Order: sequence, then C-alpha cells, then structure tokens
Amino acid sequence: MPEQLPLDPKLPVASLTGAQSLVRSLEAVGVEVVFGIPGGAILPAYDPLMDSPHVRHILVRHEQGAGHAAEGYAVATGKVGVCMATSGPGATNLVTPIADANMDSVPMVAITGQVGAKAIGTDAFQEADIAGITTPITKHNYLVTDPADIPRTIAEAFHLAATGRPGPVLVDVAKSALQATTSFEWPASVDLPGYRPVTRPHGKQVKEAARLIAAAHRPVLYVGGGVIKADASPELIALADLTGIPAVTTLMARGAIPDSHPCNLGMPGMHGTVAAVAALQKSDLLITLGARFDDRVTGDLPSFAPHAKVIHADIDPAEIGKNRAVDVPIVGDAKLVLAELTAAVAAEFEANGRADLTAWTDLTSSWRETYPLGFTEPDDGTLAPQHVIARIGAIAGPEAVYVSGVGQHQMWSAQFVKYENPRTWLNSGGLGTMGYSVPAAMGAKVGRPDAVVWAIDGDGCFQMTNQELATCTLNGIPVKVAIINNSSLGMVRQWQTLFYSERYSNTDLHSGDHHTAHSTPIPDFVKLAEAYGCVGLRCERPEDVDATIEKAMAINDVPVVVDFRVHRDAMVWPMVEAGVSNDAIQYARGLSPEWDREADSDGVSTDDPAHVQVIS
Repeated sequence: MPEQLPLDPKLPVASLTGAQSLVRSLEAVGVEVVFGIPGGAILPAYDPLMDSPHVRHILVRHEQGAGHAAEGYAVATGKVGVCMATSGPGATNLVTPIADANMDSVPMVAITGQVGAKAIGTDAFQEADIAGITTPITKHNYLVTDPADIPRTIAEAFHLAATGRPGPVLVDVAKSALQATTSFEWPASVDLPGYRPVTRPHGKQVKEAARLIAAAHRPVLYVGGGVIKADASPELIALADLTGIPAVTTLMARGAIPDSHPCNLGMPGMHGTVAAVAALQKSDLLITLGARFDDRVTGDLPSFAPHAKVIHADIDPAEIGKNRAVDVPIVGDAKLVLAELTAAVAAEFEANGRADLTAWTDLTSSWRETYPLGFTEPDDGTLAPQHVIARIGAIAGPEAVYVSGVGQHQMWSAQFVKYENPRTWLNSGGLGTMGYSVPAAMGAKVGRPDAVVWAIDGDGCFQMTNQELATCTLNGIPVKVAIINNSSLGMVRQWQTLFYSERYSNTDLHSGDHHTAHSTPIPDFVKLAEAYGCVGLRCERPEDVDATIEKAMAINDVPVVVDFRVHRDAMVWPMVEAGVSNDAIQYARGLSPEWDREADSDGVSTDDPAHVQVIS
C-alpha cells in the first residue's frame, strides 16, 4: 500500500483499502463537506477521511441532524449534500431526513456502514437492513460488498441524486469491503441503462401550450419547487414579464419569482393568500411548472380549479396526471421548458395575437388589495408572532437565508418574510418534519458562509434537534435562531381550538410563561443556549423586538438564540380546512370572501370561455 496517494483523486491506484477508495471517490465527485457520526461499521472510513485535503467532516450530535444538515446544504447551494452514519441505529436515525429529502426532491447521498458481508442476514450486532428499509423513500440505493465496486457506485449515486428529479440515494457499504485491499479505478463515465431522464421538452407540446396561453383570459402560473431546483427563476421571470400572467408560488417555491414582482399573488393552499387561492379557483388555464398538485394546495381535489385547462410541465413523468387530468403534458427540465415556452409564446403572440388580460389582472389585483395578509396585535401587550417574523425578514433583508421548522411559525415565515431570491427559503414541505430547522440552517450556513442564516423555529421543533447548537459552536457555524415560543405545539393547538372544542390534550409544553401551573419555564432557552456556548437573548415586549433582532444581527462569531415569548393563541390565517374546497377559504375565523359577486365583478363569467378580446 502506498504511503502517499496521488493528489488527483481520479488517478488510478493499484493498492489501497476500500475505505481509502471511498474517501477518494468522494473527493473525485467534488464533495466539500460530510455531516456524520462514526461508529463500528463505518469506522474504517473515518481513518482516511481524517487525512483528506478536500473533504471536511463535521461531527454532529445525532444522525438526524446529519441528514437535515446535508439537506440544508443541498437546498441552499444546489449541490449534493452528504451525510454518513454507522450501521443499525446510526443508519435508521437517517430514515427521517432521507424520507424528507425524497418528498422535497433534495439531492442527497447518505453513506452508511454495514456489518461484514458474511454476517449480513444473521442479526449481527447493530445490523439493520437499511437498504430494504429505505427502498420506498430513496431514488435508488446500493449495498456494496465488493470493494472494487466502490468508485463506480459513488459515481452513480451522485449522478442519480443530482440529475432528473433530484432525490436521496443511499450507499450501504459492508465493513469487510471497507477493510479489504482493492484497486482504485474512477469510471470514465456513468452508464445506467434505463435511466435517461428527459430534459428537453417536446416541441409540439410546447407549441400547443403556447396556443392555450395566448387564448386564455384567466391564466395562472402555478409555480412549484421544481423551478428552484432547476435554477429556472430567470426564465420564469422572463415568462411573467412577457405575458403579465398572475403567478402563485407554492410553499416550496417561495422566492422563485420575487414577492415584489407585480405578477406575484403569493402562496396558494391551506394557508395561502386569498388572492392566490382565488386565482387558481377561478382560472381557465393553469400553467403548472414543477409542481405536483399537492393536497395542501388543491384542498378537495374534485373542486380544485374546476374551469381550468391544465398545462403541466415536470421533470418527473410520474407526476403528470397523477392527481389532476392534464390537457398538455410537458416532460422536461424546468429551465429548458420555460426558455422554450417563452419563445413559443412570443411567437404565438406575434402571429395570432392574444387575449386581453386586463379584466383578469384587475380582478386578481383587487383580491390582493382587498384581502392582504395581516394579523391582529394581542390586546394584552404580548408579542404577535407574525410581527416578530416580519421584523426579522425586514431587518435581515432579502439576501439572508431563512430556515423554518414545521407548524405555525413555518406558515408565518412563508407569509410574512418577503422573498426576492431563490434558495433563501428552506423548510420541510412534503414530510412536515419537526426538528428540521436548526440542523438544516447549520448545513445552509456551511454551504453559504457569507450569508446571514436565520433558523425560525418553534419551541416544540427546537427541542427535537437543538443539540446541534453544540456542533455549530464547536465548528464556527454562527447561525441565528429565533424561537417563536408560544409554550405549546402551536399548529396542533390551533386545530384543537377550531375542531376539538378547545380541548388542549397534550399540547402544552410549559416552555414559556403561559401556563399558571409552571411559573418557571422548562427549559429556560437562554440558559440552554449559553450552556451550548451560544449567546442567549430573550424578548417579551413589542417595543424591544427590533433592538433584539439588531443585537442578534451584530453577533457573527458564535450562534445566537433568541427566545421570543409570543401570544399563545395567535392563529395562522387565511386557512382552508383539510379536505374541503378552496372556495371555503377563511381570511379570519368565520369570515370568507363573497366569491360569486366578486368573480363576476369584471363582467366576465367564469363559465364563459368565449369571452375573449383578442389584441392583434
């Protein structure tokens, strides 16, 4: 075995261990950082990892933190995130972030150790069939028992994770393969028969989509997270500028088109803006880009956008027609689809004219002005959580990165922070994983060290993964954490208020001053932050909010945790109850728009597709 391996990680090596081959393979694909925890089965890989001049390893405190950190790194940078764990419980602790990455199309490679090849299937110590466990929640996975297969497997794993519809790939490597002697040969190319994702759209479908767009008098750009994954925001803005079509951005697409853009109506869905929800419901054409007709957007599916034809463009053909019948399917990469669609629409406008959208845009603008996002300040002098989050967004600005947990604070963060850029909003959308925020913010900060990164977390979510503050402190990762502390599992409490007669079963967390039975909050978040080497701050009065945020913004050498004690009964509005029609959206409790009157206020009937004024 050579004492020193060649500096170029892609050069062949005649004799080295499987563990060395694994590390060289990570170097060859350009990995910058790995989040992980060593253990018996993966331990052989940690010895050569210590000597790698290219790969930084960050020792987390829990494997779930490693997975979410890899996700945060991936979403914030567009690169493949990497996490590493040992066999058995180490590997199974990655299941939640793997499932999360799968639901939200996050490119991630999870590397796990496995017991020796001869012991597989014997219920050996710390053995778990992680490949079998994760088959339903990975894009693909591998079990490697031959050390010669390591370079090819790693090359394939990263190719699969990053191409087509991004997603997580698991590579499970037997300890015996890591310990064995092998040779290193980096593959010249990746050849995966049967895996040929379509990236360029079919020209005929694009032209038909352009024809429908030109004829539609109530079109809506329904923008999903796939636009951000494809780095297609410039192309989306070009299409919006050309057409003037109102746009809605799903929870996963916040920032795909700037909030300040005149076409942007905000977020649709269960807690979307009235204007966005109404535009979808009353549209005659949905131009669906990288979205999947998720139930949180559609509500009761049969009643969703009942008068609309559908153009659906997605990189994943399995999504097209899965939930909603489609008139024009387009399979392709969103960046290429949007570029070709914009050119085709411009040509169609030039050749045949277009429908006059004035009445439609006036109507959608009136919805936006009549039903803006808002909130009521508590009458007892306590903090409104919406105000806190809005001020964080205003003070940190649109260049900062915002990472939320899951629940009320997630919805408020999506609503009240103004997003002007893609990859500045990270959250767990599809799986809704509590505990996502702190480790994902850590990963985002590692990937974009020059950006200000705010983790906006709930007191419930924060207590699931706050141990990663130790990782942040020790590794010089100065994230800022805003705990929106309502002393309860806020979204569950909201549902208990609305649907369970205010019977608050097991939602009180006693983490603030909101419960008379506990005069001392458990835990004291300021002391907890200080115990982890962070700066701990607390804010309880509205007049102190700006000064507290600015103090946190001024600290850039260590993590900062701010305990914002907010009103516990604040609710997220607007709201569409689960399973009901979006037509039943409430902008406050018991208050819904008068759709029939407003839908016809422009003199154009939703049911009259022939009412089109053509501009030549």
